[in-house]
Amino acid sequence: MTGAPPPYLPGHGLLAGRTAVVTAAAGAGIGGATARRLLEEGARVVLSDAHARRLKESEAELVAEFGPDRVAALPCDVTDETQVAALFDLAVDRHGRLDIVVNNAGLGGTADLVDMTDAQWDKVLDVTLNGTFRCTRAALRRMKAEGAGGVVVNNASVVGWRAQRGQAHYAAAKAGVMALTRCAALEAAAYGVRVNAVSPSLAMHPHLVKVTTPELLEELTSREAFGRHAEPWEVANVIVFLASGYSSYLTGEVLSVSSQHP
Repeated sequence: MTGAPPPYLPGHGLLAGRTAVVTAAAGAGIGGATARRLLEEGARVVLSDAHARRLKESEAELVAEFGPDRVAALPCDVTDETQVAALFDLAVDRHGRLDIVVNNAGLGGTADLVDMTDAQWDKVLDVTLNGTFRCTRAALRRMKAEGAGGVVVNNASVVGWRAQRGQAHYAAAKAGVMALTRCAALEAAAYGVRVNAVSPSLAMHPHLVKVTTPELLEELTSREAFGRHAEPWEVANVIVFLASGYSSYLTGEVLSVSSQHP
């Protein structure tokens, strides 16, 4: 049975006055949906993405809707430490503080392990796991120095829990994001910062359609309890919850935005 997504929920000012950084936030995927949801909840948002053209288009759209005082953007390749530092410096320089970081940048691919090259393995791990590490480290350094708490939300995947053929590099990276989240949470609790992760399964967006076969999408959809894929904003809603005061006693957790969990 295929169900329809629920109505889109309006904002309730849950994040009013807070400053957020979102990586891989250009386009129609989870990052873009998260940036919009944060803005709808009252936050100031600094967008980043490795794709400068798409980022500029997303920035222009959000500035037109939410105003230039609440939206900024800077291209960032999360595999480059200099660019990561510049992104977080921009957020602090522009708004005086850093409250929320959403590490959404990730890279997938499909290859059986016997055919996978070192370059394929290294690229997926460097963007998906090492990039999350670099951004989490940059966020925690600034939040610790500010002494005002904060929240980091990482984007993992159900593939980090379960096996899927052709996804050894991506699954390893996402399992690493989960472990990184739990370890970082223990350290960051000492200075009032919470670190959690979401673990989506199938959130549909145009880029996914381009890189995935219809047969695989149909198979993945058939595994979902609701008989449909998630909308990116449904994952973003959970990220907003983790970023808000409603999850004040929740840290080191990986929340499955799917029925597909261990």
